[in-house]
Amino acid sequence: MATAIQRADRRISPVFLALVAVMAVSGWAVFSQTIAASTGFAVFLFVVSGWVVSLCLHEYAHARTALHGGDISVGAKGYLTLNPLKYTHALLSIVLPVIFVIMGGIGLPGGAVFIERGRIRGRWRHSLISAAGPLTNVLFAVVCTAPFWLHALDGVPDPFRYALAFLALLQVTAAILNFLPVPGLDGYGVIEPWLSLKIRRQVEPFAPFGLLAVFGLLWVPEINQVFFHLVGTVLHALGVTTWDAGMGQEYFRFWQGEPQVQPAGGVA
Repeated sequence: MATAIQRADRRISPVFLALVAVMAVSGWAVFSQTIAASTGFAVFLFVVSGWVVSLCLHEYAHARTALHGGDISVGAKGYLTLNPLKYTHALLSIVLPVIFVIMGGIGLPGGAVFIERGRIRGRWRHSLISAAGPLTNVLFAVVCTAPFWLHALDGVPDPFRYALAFLALLQVTAAILNFLPVPGLDGYGVIEPWLSLKIRRQVEPFAPFGLLAVFGLLWVPEINQVFFHLVGTVLHALGVTTWDAGMGQEYFRFWQGEPQVQPAGGVA
């Protein structure tokens, strides 16, 4: 009986499978069509579904690492099913990040799954649990950009190329933001086990406001410019130009009308 329950706790959710199906179908639609009125909407579906899939994998990575670290409660909470509806803060983990993608093209990190830290022994395990999420975004970015740095884009339609570039940009922004050592973000979770108890207690009250503070700072033009310069540098190292990512965002915003299309391969 216990084994059956354990298997149910780890069975992939139909909700996640549906998201993957939407990503696959919309990706095929983008790849198979020439530039047309419906292409932008297909890009939108592909990027949003791909982004939500990456969020699910991000939270799953936290939970799976916690399970191996000693927190067996994550299974009963449904975190291992990849179901976004099982997250502690579904609004923070899914809804708000998607809204911010639509508003500003920023892969804003969401809320985390609830890990019972008292079950975890060892500072390295605590740090690894926090790092597992943004490392998933790094891996997702590498996969999205593989056709670019492998120089395997011959014959790939431009809209699909642009969509991959924009999705990669979201993963890079999410990874960078998540790794910031700001209370409430994963980066702080990585270093927190190594801080003194006094410092942790002093910082703890600010944790709920860390994400809001980061978002507020991104509205400062100088900080925004530095941040996206860093994002562009990382994308360039992965073979993606700012032109590709920018055109991907133009197609993504299909409600603004068809983008002015020019040959791919702009200035990085």
